[in-house]
Amino acid sequence: MNNFSKIKDLVLSLEGDFEKFYDKKNSAAGTRVRKGMQDLKNMAQDIRKEVQDMKNAEGADKK
Repeated sequence: MNNFSKIKDLVLSLEGDFEKFYDKKNSAAGTRVRKGMQDLKNMAQDIRKEVQDMKNAEGADKK
């Protein structure tokens, strides 16, 4: 569950930048949002790979 906590922390850390970008039209905050969303995408991809590898290893153990 450590990866899940990291994702939650990342999303929560971006909240202020989302508000600054959408409410106050701060373009620098938009850049930070884009970077954070790219980090989130990469983290999600890593988790997907980890889950798939665990599933495949579990399936191989049952044979």
